[in-house]
Amino acid sequence: MVEELPPVCGCAAPSVACHPPTSSLAGRNIEKSMKRNLSLLLVSLLFAGTALAQEHNPGSVQPDTIQKSSEKSFRKQRSPRTDHGPVGINISLWKNISTQRTDTIGSTCFNLGVFSSMNRLNGLGMNILGSVTGRDVNGVQMAGLSNMVGGSMRGMQIAGITNINGNNLIGVSVSGLVGITGNHAQGVIISGLANISGDYNRGASIGGLLNISGEGASGIHFAGLANISGGNFKGFSGAGLLSVIGEDLNGMQMSALTNITAGDMTGVQVSGLGNVVGGTARGLQIGAANMAIRAKGLQIGLFNYYKEKLDGFQLGLVNANPQTKVQLMFFGGNATKLNVGARFKNRLFYTILGGGTHYLDFGDKFSAALFYRAGLELPLYKQLFISGDLGYQHIETFKNKDYGIPARLYALQARVNLEYHLTERFGIFLTGGYGGSRYYTQGKTYDKGIIVEGGVTILKL
Repeated sequence: MVEELPPVCGCAAPSVACHPPTSSLAGRNIEKSMKRNLSLLLVSLLFAGTALAQEHNPGSVQPDTIQKSSEKSFRKQRSPRTDHGPVGINISLWKNISTQRTDTIGSTCFNLGVFSSMNRLNGLGMNILGSVTGRDVNGVQMAGLSNMVGGSMRGMQIAGITNINGNNLIGVSVSGLVGITGNHAQGVIISGLANISGDYNRGASIGGLLNISGEGASGIHFAGLANISGGNFKGFSGAGLLSVIGEDLNGMQMSALTNITAGDMTGVQVSGLGNVVGGTARGLQIGAANMAIRAKGLQIGLFNYYKEKLDGFQLGLVNANPQTKVQLMFFGGNATKLNVGARFKNRLFYTILGGGTHYLDFGDKFSAALFYRAGLELPLYKQLFISGDLGYQHIETFKNKDYGIPARLYALQARVNLEYHLTERFGIFLTGGYGGSRYYTQGKTYDKGIIVEGGVTILKL
């Protein structure tokens, strides 16, 4: 009898499942080995790729920085300007011969050179010829010829020829010829030729010939030729010839030739020739001719004019307005024998400018006189008027000086006049008065006596 061996797996009965075939176990072992080898291969490839990346880009250390480094390189390729690390000092012989590239996006704290070009200056810049700054300057710029700033300037500029700022100026600008600011200028601007601001100019502006502000201005402006402001002006404007303000003036205008304010004036105008206000003149006008649409204050000059309204006083040889009547006067008398004059007559006051011949007798050689009179006229009865005036005469004796008569004299005279208007345009008058002529160089009287005159008036306007 043959003895049975127990099953290998310990089962009660033999079974095919308890004894797997040898070929199945071998397949599983092969599969596990392949998976282990594939994992090792992937790890090796990863390390090889990392080493290759490090060889191509030494700055990369970690695998996760590969993508960032690639993006940075792409941005550098696209940008036309590059940043070359920490910037600060620019030593320059010329535009591209310097310690800083012209396309840097950084700023310069110190610049020294012949001609320099930089992005931004925050500090001190000194150049023999000039410098060009693309953006702002905060500090000091000095150049033998020119400083040019594309943005705003805050600090001090000194140039032998010109300072040019594309945007604003806050500080001090000194140039040999021209100072130009694209927008606002605030501070002190001095130039040998002209100061030009595109918008407002606030502070002190001194130009050898011109100060020009595109908009308004305030402060103190001096110019050898002209001060011109396109808008309002507050402060003092002094010019050798001309001062022009496009809108209102609050302050003082002074010029040798003419002051012009297109809007209202509140303050003082003084000129050698004329003052013109396009609106209301509140204050004082002193000049050979003073003109305003409305005057509230005092006009002092040879000729004073207002167009609409006067709330004040006019003191001049001729005071006129749209209602002023201009009359021609023809008369004779014992003072100057033949006379012609123009009378500028307002509602009460009048002035007379004229001339006459033969201050001396007709038997003497030719003599003549120029006269000015100012007076007051009042109505007496209907077309009858009474007036009184004071006058000054300048007398030239011409060839009579050869006969012991003074070459020239002056006379002070007082007159009372009665005038009757025959029509609206024609009248007759009779004058009585007293006067005396005196020497210019001696404190004594040459002649004196009663004045008797008579003549006609013709209303011209």
